[in-house]
Amino acid sequence: MPKQGNWFEHLLDETISHLHVEHKKLNADCRRIIENIHNREDILVGKTILVVDDDVRNLFTLTSVLERHKINVITAESGHEAMALVRQNANIEMILMDIMMPEMDGYETTRRIRQEDRNNLLPIIAVTAKAMKGDRQKCIEAGASDYIVKPVKIDQLLSLIRLWFQ
Repeated sequence: MPKQGNWFEHLLDETISHLHVEHKKLNADCRRIIENIHNREDILVGKTILVVDDDVRNLFTLTSVLERHKINVITAESGHEAMALVRQNANIEMILMDIMMPEMDGYETTRRIRQEDRNNLLPIIAVTAKAMKGDRQKCIEAGASDYIVKPVKIDQLLSLIRLWFQ
């Protein structure tokens, strides 16, 4: 919870994020509050996020969206590449991890990243098309900080990222 006086606005933002509500569907007053939060010196500006996905179309789409919000994006097409990038780049502040990848899936990649002490607090958001009962818990048990389902709703993803950077 933010320490400033705008706790209500942040509570609203976090609530709609967790309920997976698109802010554009809210009434005008709530929509304006959410948009003001996101437009104020955005917490996302200048952050560095590693996007891991074996599908270059997903990498392109997520990179395009994140870069529009002035986020520095690094990409990896495999778990092995992601691990190497995390070791090489101490500036990575968050990882968006695809779960269903060949060779080393997102569960295993997340577990291995977490094994290195310096990565214990690094937010890792599992991104998966597989939305079966128990999958969220399986991602959390593997070391993911949070979970989002494909196809990704951009407003929901950005709210979730903001939440982890607060």
